[in-house]
Amino acid sequence: MGLVALGTLCPLFLHSLLAAGPMEVERTVYLMGTRATLVVTAPDRVVALRQLDRMVRSLEQTEATLSTWRQSTELGRLNRQPVGEPFEVGSDVCALWPILIRWHEETSGAFDPAVGALIEAWGLREGGRRPSATELTAARAVSGLRHFAFDSGSGACRVTRLGEVTLDAGAFGKGEALRRLQADRQNGLPWRVDLGGQVAVSVATRRPGGWPAAIAHPVRRGESVIDIVLDEGSLATSGASERAFSVDGVRIAHILDPRTGEALYRRESATVWHQDPLVADLLSTALYVMGPEAGVHFAESHGLAALFLAPSTEGTSNGAAARATAPFARRFPEATGQVFDQIETSVQRGPS
Repeated sequence: MGLVALGTLCPLFLHSLLAAGPMEVERTVYLMGTRATLVVTAPDRVVALRQLDRMVRSLEQTEATLSTWRQSTELGRLNRQPVGEPFEVGSDVCALWPILIRWHEETSGAFDPAVGALIEAWGLREGGRRPSATELTAARAVSGLRHFAFDSGSGACRVTRLGEVTLDAGAFGKGEALRRLQADRQNGLPWRVDLGGQVAVSVATRRPGGWPAAIAHPVRRGESVIDIVLDEGSLATSGASERAFSVDGVRIAHILDPRTGEALYRRESATVWHQDPLVADLLSTALYVMGPEAGVHFAESHGLAALFLAPSTEGTSNGAAARATAPFARRFPEATGQVFDQIETSVQRGPS
């Protein structure tokens, strides 16, 4: 009798679960040198966990290809390839390389991932140091994408080191990982991923009402100063608050200016929204390198949704002042007035 009663209750119980609506399931993992928080909206936990597992595997696969902290990855092996000997890259890196070249040229060198020698000279992976003038000159001499030759026209895709140059994926790796997640149509449920501060959301299926996202204070990274709704694309922020060092009493950040070889420390942050997470990632770095004036001008002329935040104690409600391009203000009108009495919106001079 008890079994019969249980059987009659099961459909009612299942109906109540379905009536309750979809649930959000979250998973946090550590990869690509940072913390990744993944959230999926699904009809039940089992379905959500299945998609989360697939998404984590995708991030791990990207790390296994692009990490320049490991010698065994594809880029790690490229960095150790003898000078002058072509290295055959896979289809993913072959498709990625022209994009890196394009934005390197478009930003006049403010974006340049071939800075491994400069990172070593400044000791940015060991806590920071100040290189001598001789060391800096030597590092600059073997830095820059110009020291690589790319050939995709002979059936195979090959990259050749023309000198002792090495890549670092820090300015594009997270964006490429999120880009691959968006491109995978098997991830059919609505999702949101925060990968070390860069946020991207699903393309195939959107979450009704969008996803909440926050932009941090330019100096106090753990403090949110702008809350927005992200319904597509990706939001990336670059700034010194992510990682900085004190060297001989002077603050330096983990971001280098590839054009001069200098390690930067600015109190401003640069945020870029773009439909493509890879572009958002690399351009947030490039705009930070350019600085607010040149960065806003570049963003305006390219129709980019960009925001610069600077610490302030006057005329703001939460210690930050902002300058945004017109495309950013139009995309995120809710940002106006949250942190500053009136957002300074630059005059747009390029296509939106």
